[in-house]
Amino acid sequence: MVGADGLPITAAESFLVYLDARELSPETVRTYAHALALFFRFLDEGALDWRAVRLVDLADFIVWLRRPAPNVIVLDLSASRRKPRTVNKILSAVSSFYDYQVRNGCEVAARLVVWRNIAARRYKPFLPHITKSKPQRTTALRLREDRRRPETLSPVEVQALLDGCRHLRDRLLLSLLHETGMRIGQALGLRHEDMRTWNGEVLIVPRADNANGARAKTHVEHVVHVSTALGRLYSDYMHAEYGELDSDYVFVNLWGGRRGQPLSYAGVYRLVTGLRASTGVSFAPHMLRHTHATDLLRAGVRLDIASRRLTHTSVATTSDTYSHLDAEDMRLALAPYWEARR
Repeated sequence: MVGADGLPITAAESFLVYLDARELSPETVRTYAHALALFFRFLDEGALDWRAVRLVDLADFIVWLRRPAPNVIVLDLSASRRKPRTVNKILSAVSSFYDYQVRNGCEVAARLVVWRNIAARRYKPFLPHITKSKPQRTTALRLREDRRRPETLSPVEVQALLDGCRHLRDRLLLSLLHETGMRIGQALGLRHEDMRTWNGEVLIVPRADNANGARAKTHVEHVVHVSTALGRLYSDYMHAEYGELDSDYVFVNLWGGRRGQPLSYAGVYRLVTGLRASTGVSFAPHMLRHTHATDLLRAGVRLDIASRRLTHTSVATTSDTYSHLDAEDMRLALAPYWEARR
């Protein structure tokens, strides 16, 4: 990352190196880099030093983020502004940057990172015994945003995507994401030794040396149980398409690029783009994960079990992400009641 003078921004670069060392996914690091690029551009325009930023400057940064892009004719002002959710993600990245600087002894950063002691508050969050007496970091300034429910796919849409796959490899990938709720990075990092399908299991193993840059986004191994049908699909794929190919990776290039190389994020994006066009279903791979999680909770699977299957680090993450199920399921449960009253 370089500044207006064309020189590297050392503080930002060291932070991004730190994120990469924590084995965050490349996409996550890129998101942080984009947020910091916006923040340092704002600082350049105001001739501000990042070590001298005050809360009022952060408030100005929010205004700066919400303004329409320069040199663009805007007909609908609200549509041209960044949404509160987007602004809050940028602020969260900036807050993490300053939190990192706090740990490195930067005093100004401490004024911009708010720590709240949950145990001292009257309100008790979900599972308070886990977080009590532990201070939680939060961004000093945030915009109020509407809570969005995760986007999911209907059974008809999922079947259309599976039927639209021309190859067993692609069908296996989508089936795996839908049936297990895996992240795409976890699937791309799978090796054949992880596929214990004869025992109805697939291992998610965090590895830092994946040739395709895939990240498991977890630091411990997880066992995910799969169906017999998925095991058969894996066997068919190995017999009909994989053949005698010498590779450790489950998902590899078979028709494009270097044959046998592990499938990349870009390769998955090309597959998704093609399926969108051929099926008319607008989707992203992560929607299959949301669909699986929603199906689990609607089927009555305990929250802690669903959380472990999704490899969330905290049950609270699962609860917060899929809290919309409470209201939706209540509406469905009350439907017969209202019908009877009618």
